[in-house]
Amino acid sequence: MSLRLPIYLDNHSTTQVDPRVVDAMLPYFSQYYGNAASKHHQFGWNAEAAVEKARKQLAELIGSDPDEIVFTSGATESINLALKGIAEGYRARGNHIITVATEHRAVLDTCRRLKLYGFNVTLLPVDRFGMVSQDELHRAITPATILVSVMFANNEVGTIAPVAGLGAICRERGIVFHTDATQAVGKIPVNVHDLNVDLLSFSAHKMYGPKGVGALYIRKSKPPLGLVAQTDGGGHEKAVRSGTLNVPAIVGFGEAAAICSRGMREESHRIASMRDRLVDGIASELEDVWINGHPEMRLPNNANICFPGMNADSLIMEMKEIAVSTGSACSSAIPEPSHVLKAIGLNDEDTRASIRFGIGRFNTEEEIDHTIAKVVETVRVARKTSPTYHLAHT
Repeated sequence: MSLRLPIYLDNHSTTQVDPRVVDAMLPYFSQYYGNAASKHHQFGWNAEAAVEKARKQLAELIGSDPDEIVFTSGATESINLALKGIAEGYRARGNHIITVATEHRAVLDTCRRLKLYGFNVTLLPVDRFGMVSQDELHRAITPATILVSVMFANNEVGTIAPVAGLGAICRERGIVFHTDATQAVGKIPVNVHDLNVDLLSFSAHKMYGPKGVGALYIRKSKPPLGLVAQTDGGGHEKAVRSGTLNVPAIVGFGEAAAICSRGMREESHRIASMRDRLVDGIASELEDVWINGHPEMRLPNNANICFPGMNADSLIMEMKEIAVSTGSACSSAIPEPSHVLKAIGLNDEDTRASIRFGIGRFNTEEEIDHTIAKVVETVRVARKTSPTYHLAHT
């Protein structure tokens, strides 16, 4: 097989839509184009049936009931709905929210907005591996705490949080627990009941589905969770999220989930092997490099590597044939160093020297080997002319 350039290794930001997903979606653009809310004719019934099939496929992937799945436009909307909906619904009980310093901006910015409306927000610290402590959560809870939100797997360094234990603490105290599982679903096993979560956000385009569609899992309970809808206008999705459903995208989301359900274990093992090949290959040729994040409790597709004394943006520009990033795509317009890397203890220089490699379903060992060679060559050349690197190593 001939090597095709450029090589895409930014699968945390988005993934290629699987051709099988595209095939499943296509008929719903032109053949089965009805509105799923149209209840009086075959076109609407066909669309509704397709949506319900997708709902079942998502439920199977995360271990929920289908009627616990609400479709949204993506994980960011799901997160906003979860956090703002619970904050509004539980305000009479308290005004304290707990989250983590390394959360995605969708969580942090939503919490910042809630602070403007009188909510108090506590940011839990993490250790040098990006791991949040259950003891820290215990200490942070107050009688006014109504909501805890902890990311399942970090989008920059790949660290997997002890979600089940954190959820158990919240369940015992009667506190609503939300997790942003955008990077985890479809990559590693996720079962909402085992994890003790009340709300879980995820998105199609991180798991080889289309952009513009996501879901929020809302646990069935008695009494029901007091989540207040944030979008009004028709009462769609059990009056939790109004708006005409994007049927083709939902069909694609369901097919992407079904593919992950069938092959996730084998695929994760193959991707983790390529990740280890990449890390070992770079580390065997270059001194003074390290992995950011937890060495074991991490996503199989993540390698966040620091090249101290280097400028990651400059390295990336020199490696135009390798598509990688310095962190979250949603934070790329923010010039400051990564808040995630700073939270795990890196100084500004080392945060700016770190590159995130995201390996995916369609990558090959040949691409990984080419990437190793290109990274090693680029870093060696850059080090020869870098006064910063030489000052640090003399």
